[in-house]
Amino acid sequence: MRLLLDADDDRAVQRAAYQWADPGRGRITADPTPHTTSPAYLALDVLRAMGRDGFSRPDAERMSTDPAWRAVTCWTLVTDVHEGIVLRAHRLTVERLRRLAAWRADTGIRLTLIAHTPELADEQHLVARLNDAGLTDVQTVRGTAAVLAAIGPAATGRRHGPPPHDHAHPLPTLPRSGVAAFRADCWRRQNDVDFAHTDGQYRAGYAAARTWLARTLLLLRPSAAEAADGHLAEPVAFTLQETEALRLFLARLTVSSPSTQHTVARVRGAQAGFLSRSVLLDVPDDLTTCAGPGITTVPLTPRTVHTITWRLPNPVRAAAVAALLFTGTARSLLSMTQVGYVDDRGATLSIDRDSHINVGQAPGPRHMYAVPPRARPLLRAAVEFRSRSPRTADYHGLFANCFGTTPRLEALVADAGLAIPALVHPHPGDDWHTTARCWHLNTPAPPTSDALPHHRESRP
Repeated sequence: MRLLLDADDDRAVQRAAYQWADPGRGRITADPTPHTTSPAYLALDVLRAMGRDGFSRPDAERMSTDPAWRAVTCWTLVTDVHEGIVLRAHRLTVERLRRLAAWRADTGIRLTLIAHTPELADEQHLVARLNDAGLTDVQTVRGTAAVLAAIGPAATGRRHGPPPHDHAHPLPTLPRSGVAAFRADCWRRQNDVDFAHTDGQYRAGYAAARTWLARTLLLLRPSAAEAADGHLAEPVAFTLQETEALRLFLARLTVSSPSTQHTVARVRGAQAGFLSRSVLLDVPDDLTTCAGPGITTVPLTPRTVHTITWRLPNPVRAAAVAALLFTGTARSLLSMTQVGYVDDRGATLSIDRDSHINVGQAPGPRHMYAVPPRARPLLRAAVEFRSRSPRTADYHGLFANCFGTTPRLEALVADAGLAIPALVHPHPGDDWHTTARCWHLNTPAPPTSDALPHHRESRP
């Protein structure tokens, strides 16, 4: 750890520390709130330096000392904050320094303290407090010029403010046709530009389905290769493991969909891709009336994630709002999520509803949801936060105390400041991708030359 002693109290030192900070690249500068010695306030100051300062609003949720420092540790670990500067170190109490020492020990962050000590006695008192806090391996730098050199050059290429607004090309109203006639009906009813965008989504679903069948399904069940060759006497339904894999595939296919129309085009393309490999995918006839990925979800764009992380410094609250946005499911189902049901990379979230409702019966397929890449740090931070909380096990609720009562949920939504379709338009039934069913057919697969036509004159 470094201790930079600014005996001259030069404003250039503070300015250099601020200019050096770049949270996007793992470097932060925290300026402790004056006129308070609370360890909780120092944690909030560190969170603010990370860009998580929504707690400063008058009606925002308040965090006490231990949860605030757990939040600091979790965000540091999952966002790769590896270097930090703390200003006004000469005013830090022993308890605050102990919290900084624990933060450093838990995360391995390279910590730098900048202190104003005009007298030798001030420096001696500070060193004594550092020793009492367990910070004994201190490298001291004195003099304004040496301090400025130790801080280093200013960061370059930083973005100030939230990312720009998102934009996606809107699709027209799509026909309610089944997979057999969907693409042909789109061609007949749409102009060239609209059909090009619709067909792009359709082709994406088609290619994703064929790739998934080749890479995933045949690994789960080697006998599925026989189904692709047409050797089965009758259609065979997917097994429990295959059904879970199918649900995860459909969630991944549609979780980033910017609108319901995009989702419909992707799913119809996926159905065509499945049929080209002698697999029948059955989904609800009218997807637009259902809930779930791509229907009642919101894409986790940079601006959306920025809003969540800025307004919700508590990792569990941030992950809860993100989960409402990318699952599109009912909060009653989402509240069943257990700590151990998020995979190690934070890429998959599963919910075992049957074990909660049908106790003692054979388990059914779990509800599977794909976590978008930008939301994965939020899920990992929430799991880390729960694992560091006292008396918490893997079977405990990940989003406990987030959705339980209406006032609590309303406060969470107000803190997030985002419209959540799953709450505005609740759906009583299961999500569409959990009602999807698949069968291996007894018909031979088409030849490999069944690729979709590309040119206008070849369209169906």
